[in-house]
Amino acid sequence: MRVGKEKGVSIAPELIGLFFEDINFAADGGLYAELIENRSFEAKEAYGNPGRFYAVDDFGYAWKTLYQAGEEEPLMQYVTGTPVSAVNPHYLRFTAKQAGQGFTNKAYDGIRLEKDHTYKVSFYARCVAYEGEWFQITVQRDGQIFAQAEVKAVKPVPYVPFCDLKIPMEVGYGTLNPDIEKIHQMDQSDKCRRNEWIKYEAVLTALDDVRGAQFAITLDAPGIVEFDLISMIPEDAVSGIFRKDLFEALQAIKPGFVRFPGGCIVEGISLDNRYYWKNTVGDVKDRRYISNLWAFDDDWGKNDPMTKRPDAHYGQSFGLGFYEYFLLCELLGAKPLPVLNIGTACQFRSTEMVDSDSTEFEEYVQDALDLIEFANGPVDSKWGALRAKMGHPEPFGMDYLSVGNEQWETQYLDLRYRYERFEAAIHAKYPEIRLLGTAGPFMECSITEDAWKYYREKAKENPNFSYAVDEHYYVSPQWLYDHVAMYDDYPRDVAVFAGEYAAHTEARENSMESALAEAALLTGIEKNADVVKLASYAPLFNRIGHSQWKPDMIWFDDREVYLTPNYYVQKLFANHRGSHTVLLHDQDVELRKKGIYVSVSMDEDENIIVKTVNTTHQNFELSLEDADGAAVSASGKQWTLQGTGEIPEGLPEKSVVAEQKIQIKGSVTLPGQSVVVVTYR
Repeated sequence: MRVGKEKGVSIAPELIGLFFEDINFAADGGLYAELIENRSFEAKEAYGNPGRFYAVDDFGYAWKTLYQAGEEEPLMQYVTGTPVSAVNPHYLRFTAKQAGQGFTNKAYDGIRLEKDHTYKVSFYARCVAYEGEWFQITVQRDGQIFAQAEVKAVKPVPYVPFCDLKIPMEVGYGTLNPDIEKIHQMDQSDKCRRNEWIKYEAVLTALDDVRGAQFAITLDAPGIVEFDLISMIPEDAVSGIFRKDLFEALQAIKPGFVRFPGGCIVEGISLDNRYYWKNTVGDVKDRRYISNLWAFDDDWGKNDPMTKRPDAHYGQSFGLGFYEYFLLCELLGAKPLPVLNIGTACQFRSTEMVDSDSTEFEEYVQDALDLIEFANGPVDSKWGALRAKMGHPEPFGMDYLSVGNEQWETQYLDLRYRYERFEAAIHAKYPEIRLLGTAGPFMECSITEDAWKYYREKAKENPNFSYAVDEHYYVSPQWLYDHVAMYDDYPRDVAVFAGEYAAHTEARENSMESALAEAALLTGIEKNADVVKLASYAPLFNRIGHSQWKPDMIWFDDREVYLTPNYYVQKLFANHRGSHTVLLHDQDVELRKKGIYVSVSMDEDENIIVKTVNTTHQNFELSLEDADGAAVSASGKQWTLQGTGEIPEGLPEKSVVAEQKIQIKGSVTLPGQSVVVVTYR
């Protein structure tokens, strides 16, 4: 293969990015480092399937009583009245019958502690009728304590009418309680007003390693205490928010953007269940808990109204909301690419929508304008002020916005008209925002063709109408091989965003079989970087044992992170992107006939980057010549991704990336079934 320095097209720095949707416990129970499940006592159990969805309150889910054999069981009630926050109105009213009784949380698959690591615990509590002095906080398993702390209970000042007068008042009508004077004489320095919630904080230090443990709070005397918003987060969580090992896996990719929050979750099973960004910012206690769309069964073929998924309690606390999302992008050095609802529930699950000429629809458009203000606005604006109050006065620099997820035009849903309303309002106020439209959920169908025709026609009138159109394709590995060159012939008037794609094998496994096909596709995407501006594999995360969708890029449990071959493909292409392509003059086309897929780029320092995919089972010797036809003789580096062929039950295929320095003497060896990146100067 002759590799000169003839420039092809520029490659956008953000070409390879991430798509983060809260599916497979990606947020709660995943990247969001919170260990407590159902921390605000608002859980619901999801039932039904499309057209029959409903949810049943189960406020005590994940919690249970803790007491000794032979004792009267303590009482756990989930009540309303005077909550910590009106948006999450339920809280625990706990009645201990004896000292030492308490309650536990199962914490997803159980609490995992690492010896000597520290964990921040916080909760709100209110002593209703409690004479004890302390609350004990423990992490325990099978009777053994692995971490513990205690906090002193704050008691309320007794109250009777007129006890809080600032002026003397004589007893004349028999209405004054003789206890008033006693109340006046009390030391009130360590007390609170009756009905006042007190926030308690403590730090637990792990005495030893443990998995599958329970979090517990116990009382040192009988009595009644109310609790709400109970939290436990490892102190090594990045920015106090993100699970460290999962964050580091994302950081290693060096993504150019992060698409968020979805995906179908943007729309919800109903509009009430949609991802409403304004409910995900501000104090975490004021973020309304809802059932996750992926808690509901999406199988249209089921007729049992009691059908439910194993993780029917899967919920969204929004501890990882839009502010945390923008912060994540900043920490990763990635551009934000948020997706907003256009006034419709998920078309795969519902027909609910607001009328596009209604005041309700105007609220959706205003939500988009307000999100831009939240991300970028000055601190003296309404939403910019909230961002600053949350700790980030500097703007986040958002300049992408996706209008809708994967909607399509129907006799009921006027997708195009809705997009036009969003576009006109947004560009009238923020002309610098790059808007993305949607081509629908599939490729090679009338829906997609019709959508592209629309966006291209509008581009003739207004080149700024849509920066890119979002394409989604979950397809077989062979489909990707057959379509590596599909973007060669795309018109260049409107860019492409490959927003969701993955190779699905028959077994839906994360394997080298699917990774090789995705790598082959990326050679074609990189070659056509003048039209494909953004690309993201989907989905991102999968908590083992809690999956609603496979395959996924990163698998994990409470302790381990399993990086798939598909992950390494994304990392290799993102880490070795280059600033522009190098023209190959159809040499890549000829190599494909031999099962070899290649793309070549060059960085700003004129280092040559050769990315190759060997889909055959034999080694392939790839010759390298310079522009004059002389054999390349140079020092370089090589990264080789290969699978092991070992796919443990319930896990992705094991794979490894070998990095080495090499001396190129006219060729490089590409092992069978491998992805190889070579750099040299």
